[in-house]
Amino acid sequence: MSAANRVEVSRIIGAGRPGRELTLWQRWLHRPQSVWVRKAVFQIHLWLGIGVGLYVVMISISGSAIVYRHDIGRNGSHKRAVASLGRPRMGIAQVEQSAQRAYPAYEVLSVTDSDTPDQADSVILERRNQRIERLFDPYTGRDLGDPRSRVDRVIGWLANLHDNLLFGLTGRIWNGIGSLLITLLSLTGAVIWWPGIKSWRRSITVSWSTRFARLNWDLHSAVGFWCSLFVLIWGISGICLCFPGAFDFLIGGQFRPWITRLHFGRFNGLTEALWTVLGLAPAVLAVTGALMWWNRVLSKKIRHSRM
Repeated sequence: MSAANRVEVSRIIGAGRPGRELTLWQRWLHRPQSVWVRKAVFQIHLWLGIGVGLYVVMISISGSAIVYRHDIGRNGSHKRAVASLGRPRMGIAQVEQSAQRAYPAYEVLSVTDSDTPDQADSVILERRNQRIERLFDPYTGRDLGDPRSRVDRVIGWLANLHDNLLFGLTGRIWNGIGSLLITLLSLTGAVIWWPGIKSWRRSITVSWSTRFARLNWDLHSAVGFWCSLFVLIWGISGICLCFPGAFDFLIGGQFRPWITRLHFGRFNGLTEALWTVLGLAPAVLAVTGALMWWNRVLSKKIRHSRM
């Protein structure tokens, strides 16, 4: 042990003798669980996690799934082969009439004629700010369905879930509030993570050969440590994306595309792969946190109620 370390240990031991109390800083370094501020922050973190746990799992999994959304969308098929069968090709006005008959509650916004005679026409329709795209056979006027592939439609649904919670503008507002709560969870988690100067190394690793409760705690602590910065970035960027106008005076509208790229890691192939994997970290934290609450609180209450 170096001379400096011996002096520090002697000072701490001396501070713990009768008649001498540890300072707040010393208690935070060596026994943070005894600091009242940490206890208060822990309660905030606990009840926030309980309140938004399912939301965190949903937003984490959907966000991880749509990192490659633009690449999948570019590869999706937007063409559909058709055969004339001796019929003349319909004009745009006739295709529009066919689309209107098929979707009477919608308004036809545009009809895009195919460049080749063996491809279907694309029709954009709208109802109550909801737009859909359909392909129509220019020879029979038959609705050929969605131009996107099944995978592309699933990714589109997940993107709508992640961005708007499937409820349009109202869902996006609630999503912004959820992003604010995730940011608060990240900050409070960073505060209560500190276990003390003697135990911090153990709190950044996972011991796989231990009982389940300890393994669960290790996962929550280690994943929280290594991924806290990412969770904070996703929370803050989520707030900016859900309430873009509110932050334009701070960051400017020209930074919005960059924030989107940051939120989804769309810089290069490496960051996209990293964001896809690490995007599941909030879900892991939510699940392990819920299991800790069950092991430490709920299971004990259930056992006591049965006695």
